[in-house]
Amino acid sequence: MSKLWGGRFTKKTDQLVEEYTASITFDKELAEEDIQGSLAHVTMLGQCGILPAEDVEQIKDGLLKVRQRILNGEHEFLVADEDIHMSVEKALIEEIGPVGGKLHTGRSRNDQVATDMHLYLRKRVVEFVDLLHKLQTALIGQAKANLDTILPGYTHLQRAQPILFAHHLMAYVSMFGRDIERLQDSYKRIDMLPLGAGALAGTTFAIDRLFTAKQLNFGRVYENSLDAVSDRDFIVEFLANASLIMTHLSRLSEELILWSSTEFQFVELDDAFCTGSSIMPQKKNPDVPELVRGKTGRVYGNLIGLLTVLKSLPLAYNKDMQEDKEGMFDTVKTLQGALQLYAPMIETMKVRTDKMRKAVDQDFSNATDIADFLASKGLPFRQAHEVIGKTVLYCIQNNKFLLNLTLDEFKQFSTLFDDTIYQVLQPESVVNARNVYGGTATVQVAAAIERAEAVMAGTSEWVAEYAEKSR
Repeated sequence: MSKLWGGRFTKKTDQLVEEYTASITFDKELAEEDIQGSLAHVTMLGQCGILPAEDVEQIKDGLLKVRQRILNGEHEFLVADEDIHMSVEKALIEEIGPVGGKLHTGRSRNDQVATDMHLYLRKRVVEFVDLLHKLQTALIGQAKANLDTILPGYTHLQRAQPILFAHHLMAYVSMFGRDIERLQDSYKRIDMLPLGAGALAGTTFAIDRLFTAKQLNFGRVYENSLDAVSDRDFIVEFLANASLIMTHLSRLSEELILWSSTEFQFVELDDAFCTGSSIMPQKKNPDVPELVRGKTGRVYGNLIGLLTVLKSLPLAYNKDMQEDKEGMFDTVKTLQGALQLYAPMIETMKVRTDKMRKAVDQDFSNATDIADFLASKGLPFRQAHEVIGKTVLYCIQNNKFLLNLTLDEFKQFSTLFDDTIYQVLQPESVVNARNVYGGTATVQVAAAIERAEAVMAGTSEWVAEYAEKSR
């Protein structure tokens, strides 16, 4: 069968050109969305009287049969068919005859492919909000189970102040909460219909774009036909949001890798999420977080790649835009894999509370509280800071920790010290002294969990509503 666009040409396309320019090897991923859009388009053509009812029904029946063949693995995606649109249309014509050629009335592949990608990303955004919600749930589950577990908090990867392990986990709940908000906000710009813009200028047929939008549950249609076929902002925005999600996952991965090492031993990942060594039988490698950390770079690359494609394109459509899909599909696959694994990995993670406590008891992360203690006694904080610096140096030189010092030893640095210093220095006291909104005190962390769960209840409702809208 000749090319569906071949009337203008007198020569057959060079085989290398066909292979180089074809997108069918990857945009076959859009088969469902392409047929979904075509069903809505042909319904509109019938509604507007552009095609007779019998043709519309025949085309719709043919499209459903083509869809089933694709689902059954019976459809062959050929390079000669160039892209998913031509592949589906060719299969339709083979199924129902020349009437299948009427499907393309009033549209172009330019507005068709843009519609496919809007439909595709609309579903993916809802899916990722749901997966992030599941990860938040897993983190909160561990936070609740470890509301009294204390570990060192770090700055510069040096022990800084004791904090609740639950407080640490809730920081990631907040990060992923912002990721969810960004995805939800981006939905507004994905939920726009380009179909009806034609190749760039609209169409001479009296179509009803709002009717098509209603068929596909789109909230808006593009106002400008040039913008409709050339806009890839919504994909760039998705790739940027995905990059931030991977950034957060990578930061958490780095901590899990450190925490599960022999040097830390703060957590132990379940065997189901680790691998061994082919030569060293004692090894238990945290491969999942390592790969998530590693794959973050490819998501960044996909974002920069598309930005570079778009940076100097004149209006409207250009073949360069074919480069918008592979990076998008790769990012979706990469993010799906990471998020699907992360929630169960966190849920099954064993927290070594004994190792965390030992670390807190054998450091100087309670030093700030001594300075605060002296400041509360009237000593200017800068002077108190110097006093404690000398106290810590004394401990290091004498192989002691602050709680090991006698009161006489404390008093050689300041006469303001009294017996209450020992209570002040207890890790529980240090943690609970930070009783401010957003602080690490137990009561504040418990309140933060309650607030997060209230927001997450709203997220569940959003997912349910928009999953139905985007199906």
